[in-house]
Amino acid sequence: MLGIVDRYLLLEATKVLVAIVAVLMMIVASLLFLRTLEEVNAGALSVHLVVQFLGYKVLGDLARILPPAFFLAVLVTLTRLSKDSELIAMGACGIGPGRLLRGLLVLAVPVAVVAAWLSLVVQPWAAAGVLEIRFEQNQQTARVAGLQAGRFYLDQGGQVVLYIGEMDRQQSLGDVFILDRRDEVARLVVSDGGHHRVEPESGDHLVVLSRGHRFDGVPGSAAFLIGDFNEYFIRIRASHAPLAHMHKRSTTPSLELLRSDDLADRAELEDRLAMPLAILVLTIIAIPLVSLSPRQRSSARLTLAFLAYFSFFNLQRLAETWLATGVTPVWLTSFWYQFVILGVVYLVLLPDSLWMKRTRAAIAARAPRATRARRSAPRV
Repeated sequence: MLGIVDRYLLLEATKVLVAIVAVLMMIVASLLFLRTLEEVNAGALSVHLVVQFLGYKVLGDLARILPPAFFLAVLVTLTRLSKDSELIAMGACGIGPGRLLRGLLVLAVPVAVVAAWLSLVVQPWAAAGVLEIRFEQNQQTARVAGLQAGRFYLDQGGQVVLYIGEMDRQQSLGDVFILDRRDEVARLVVSDGGHHRVEPESGDHLVVLSRGHRFDGVPGSAAFLIGDFNEYFIRIRASHAPLAHMHKRSTTPSLELLRSDDLADRAELEDRLAMPLAILVLTIIAIPLVSLSPRQRSSARLTLAFLAYFSFFNLQRLAETWLATGVTPVWLTSFWYQFVILGVVYLVLLPDSLWMKRTRAAIAARAPRATRARRSAPRV
């Protein structure tokens, strides 16, 4: 059963955690929304896929938001208790760092379980959803579903330039300009209008232009072939490459990664497992980083918390890269950085710890007794 102090600490930390997660989610969703609108504006993403695409991206990033959010929540909660002298009152009642850690772990363990589910299950599923949307967009080489009137579009690495002056909901096109430089002879097609359709049998895209002109030749030379047409067909071959060819390691289910012997797969799996483990380790790190008394200078501890935070997540990528490339042995795993930072933080704070102060006080108390005993000893 949880005591009153445990429930109070759990409630305060939960409120702060929910607020921080909500703020971080709003920031991440806003940034992803802006990037998604840029892709829509560039014609790389259809408008009707924006909500689905954004949902996949947000769910995929949620697992990486929880560890830093929980670390900040613990620091904010304990700092507020310290400024209100509640930590001193708890210490006077015999509630020390061990009791605080127990109360915070009651919240950290279920949050870590949620993070594990998001990282091991939801994250690869969301990555697969994003990849499938990308695949569907790549299937439409002409980008007709994402085109907008009055804009230039590049395809095939800039070798094909397309401009559509007008377009309606029935995919009827007006004032079409196409420059094709994929062959030795450049081809320029100008048309008053046209329409687009997809062949059901082959899946190829057919763009039919009407009442236009065609110019074939090499830029810079006078040798050009000029012709007029009433109808001009452009066939865009559909890509029949299966989705498996666009496979990414981030979309692989966690069970498949577990059965794999490849170092890169192992690094990807440990990257997913690092999220729930980071919540527990960061909880242990956060407790000594908060000053017990509001009169104590906390600038050094805040600086150490700042360095520990950024070192923690920067070393994560380094550890995974070293494991995937074979720099570090497999038995060391990629979790070593978490325990290194944990040990460094406690070693730095060891001189100011309560245990060290009690040890120094006990040594100082025994020293005068030994001196008095030597002075009072009879001389022979």
